[in-house]
Amino acid sequence: MEDGFAGADSGRSKAQELADVINRLLQTLVTRCAQGEDVHDYFEIGLIGYGATVAPAFQGPLAGRELVRVSDLAFNPALLEQRTRTVADGDGGVIEETYQFPVWIDPVHIGGTPMCEALRRAKATLETWVTSHRNSYPPTVVHITDGESTDGEPFGIASSIRSLSTSDGPVALFNLHLSSTAAKPVTFPSSESDLPDAFARILFDMSSLLPAPVRHEARFEGYPVTDSSRGFAFNADLVETIRFIDIGTRVSTRR
Repeated sequence: MEDGFAGADSGRSKAQELADVINRLLQTLVTRCAQGEDVHDYFEIGLIGYGATVAPAFQGPLAGRELVRVSDLAFNPALLEQRTRTVADGDGGVIEETYQFPVWIDPVHIGGTPMCEALRRAKATLETWVTSHRNSYPPTVVHITDGESTDGEPFGIASSIRSLSTSDGPVALFNLHLSSTAAKPVTFPSSESDLPDAFARILFDMSSLLPAPVRHEARFEGYPVTDSSRGFAFNADLVETIRFIDIGTRVSTRR
């Protein structure tokens, strides 16, 4: 995660870019759940980071929490960074404005890839959640990696995660592999035929079939998905990473 995305010239690591993507997603979730001064707890969010350690990834007041409510996010960012952006000035030109960017997680890239331990930790959290929320929309898990597991074979653990369910359906496990090469990304494939190696095929096999609402969203965004398409992207660049996470989490935020 310390390398940059292929083709990017920002000088930033994948860890830095991904942290920004997730922090923006969390901010969007808060906005979607806000009505006036109230923030409705339509769902809970968990973030697990893994490398030198496997642990909840939230920083600041939420540090150590396995799951947090949307209202927890809204009122407990770790910090508010001052950033600048270019906006239209209303007279045909552009200006730079300063804004506050809420941060809940920091970019970290230390250690190996203990994928099995991370998935086991996610499974334990999910087991507790589905037991106490039997009639809820099933959780969506987005697993993000840029390398192969260094602590064993993850397929069995992934299968046990996908076997969990609520009365509304099974847990969806999506896998996102981040790019370090200029090879063409493969997103929402229906088969292994276009995947380049055994690692890509393992991630494909670990991934859930796209639930019908997610297929609808993917088609709306122009992806040629079928009933056999899986929640998987291989060699994703920064643009594909943003689109994949957005589509995979968009449906469950609609109210």
